[in-house]
Amino acid sequence: MNIVVLDSDTLGDLDLTPLKEYGNVTIYPYTEYKDTIDRCKSADIALTNKVVFDKDILDALPNLKLISVLATGMNNIDLNYAQKKGVIVKNVSGYSTNSVVQTTFMLALALIGKLEYYSSYTREGRWSKSPIFTNLEHNFFEIAGKKWGIIGLGTIGSKVAAVAKAFGAELFYYSTNQNPHSQEYKHLELNELLQECDIISIHAPLNEKTDNLIDKEQLFLLKDGAVLLNLGRGAIVNEAALAEAIDSKNLLVGLDVTAKEPIEPDNPLLNIKKKENLIITPHIAWGSQEARETLLEGTIANIKGFLNA
Repeated sequence: MNIVVLDSDTLGDLDLTPLKEYGNVTIYPYTEYKDTIDRCKSADIALTNKVVFDKDILDALPNLKLISVLATGMNNIDLNYAQKKGVIVKNVSGYSTNSVVQTTFMLALALIGKLEYYSSYTREGRWSKSPIFTNLEHNFFEIAGKKWGIIGLGTIGSKVAAVAKAFGAELFYYSTNQNPHSQEYKHLELNELLQECDIISIHAPLNEKTDNLIDKEQLFLLKDGAVLLNLGRGAIVNEAALAEAIDSKNLLVGLDVTAKEPIEPDNPLLNIKKKENLIITPHIAWGSQEARETLLEGTIANIKGFLNA
């Protein structure tokens, strides 16, 4: 089998040597759309994280038998057309749950605890010059006793809820498919959840029901000083409206995703006044060392399953 890895740079320093047991492996750090056909023309198996396989690409690759997606989401593949062409498409699910949950709380705690301010206060020597032993210029609050709302109570959202509960938060959720299913936590409609909760974290996929789910009208329902965390997909929240809301409502916002990735230099979020109220990480939540190793294990399992079918 000829195996082509199209965007290995998206996997960091992950060792892909184990793939060689299953065929001749060619690895490309990054692949542009225009180069996909040429790089896959002899491939039996293509491994992709974000490289697009649409109708035109699939029509040009008669030898392709398996696309193994190095992720859970498969929106970069025309799944219906791949099926018509007899190309099997496999993904890996569940590999990143712990990593995303941990990143959710990393963002939450850094924002709530004013970590950047207090760290720089010490690092820049200002604490050394203080006449007192502490500095409480920037108030922070405890998660205990606060209302934490979760948008998307799936595998990741449920684990976030469990950790938030351990902190002492009161948990609520909104089901984006309008099908409440938890017996443990109270379901609220979206607007009510946004009005009631002190902390809101998003763990939903992007689809027709969640695209632009939180627009200007919804953002201005949030309490002044509320915390909003998006670990789902960037387009769930209107970014221009969010930039306005951060400055006008003193929102604390943590994002690991943006509508276009990498973030565009003219994104309004990069030009807010209250910069200390916003943390944006470059879509890293899924990618702990352990998560990526599990992802590779799942990918190899998909290849083995294909070869043994």
